[in-house]
Amino acid sequence: MHNKDLDLLKFIQAYFQGKGSICKVKDCFSLRICSLEQIYTTIIPHIDNYPLITQKHADYLLFKKVIIMMRHKEHLTQEGLDKIVAIKSSINLGLSDELRVAFPNVVTVNRPQIENQKIPHPQ
Repeated sequence: MHNKDLDLLKFIQAYFQGKGSICKVKDCFSLRICSLEQIYTTIIPHIDNYPLITQKHADYLLFKKVIIMMRHKEHLTQEGLDKIVAIKSSINLGLSDELRVAFPNVVTVNRPQIENQKIPHPQ
């Protein structure tokens, strides 16, 4: 977020009981929550209660799947890591050049299609 919106970012952090840290890169600020447990216990329930209404919801569903896999320690096996990279290849911009080189045989997973993109309740 832009510098002028820093107070809003602090409000969001307070809403999530102070979880995460606010970081500055150049003229932008971001709230970063890196703890797997905090993501699982705070962020995921919030987004499940207040779902995204665009195709970003598809990215969220894939992200949530990876978080659950990591909680089950699947990322510590080659098979699990390959599955996570396959999921990453479907999210946002896909794989970075470095990941494409490291995982040349990755098979992209199907990205969920989000049918209902209407705001469920205006309040």
